Amino acid sequence: MNKATAEFERLVQIMDELREKCPWDNKQTIQSLRHLTIEELYELADAISDENWKGIKEELGDIFLHLVFYSKIGSEKGQFTLEEVLQSINQKLINRHPHIYGDVTVKDEEDVKRNWEQLKLKEGKKSVLSGVPKALPAMVKSMRLQDKVKQVGFEWEKADDVWEKVKEEMQELQEAVEKNDQDHIEEEFGDMVFSMVNYARFLQVDAEHALERTNKKFIDRFTRMEEMATSKGLKLQDMSLTEMDALWNAIKAEKPLI
Repeated sequence: MNKATAEFERLVQIMDELREKCPWDNKQTIQSLRHLTIEELYELADAISDENWKGIKEELGDIFLHLVFYSKIGSEKGQFTLEEVLQSINQKLINRHPHIYGDVTVKDEEDVKRNWEQLKLKEGKKSVLSGVPKALPAMVKSMRLQDKVKQVGFEWEKADDVWEKVKEEMQELQEAVEKNDQDHIEEEFGDMVFSMVNYARFLQVDAEHALERTNKKFIDRFTRMEEMATSKGLKLQDMSLTEMDALWNAIKAEKPLI
């Protein structure tokens, strides 16, 4: 037995003990754990965005705990065992990688992704869009939807075509704004963002990650602007936009874009 296997078995044993002896762990259900799992996933996402390897290691441990926890509850309910969970994913990986465990030949990663979607349809999925969680954040969901339809050829040929679509959607948004139709404005704004996400894919940019970088950059600059104002004995709420903009530009000049 290697060390990783030994530690995994230790985690399973600890989970068994906590479920039996700890009042908090004993009371948990799949519903009560759900929001905690979502929080852990976002904490992992934060660590990944920051390339914080120590944080990634810690958050992965938390995710492992939750996976074992759900499996323990599933076993108690007579729904499935941890062994069955692992058997299921192992078999799925083998079935969906016939280029490794079969006689299928692929040229590149795009061939692999296309085969993956075709195999899912053969397994009974009714649509190539099956499997995209309804609760995904809208930005991530749009990326997944676009990536999935690409596998069946529903895709622009080049980035210039997508940029033309972006400009078209921007024009339609402007027209909706001029008509002052709020519902139409929202619809066209969504279309424009969707097209921008598509353009990001063609630029090989992760739209979600790019936006999060901008969010962090804004937080960093704004908090430093607050600190600069305080050091001058000022409060932002008492300053004009021109004065605040001057501080903002000073902050930009002080530190390169992150």
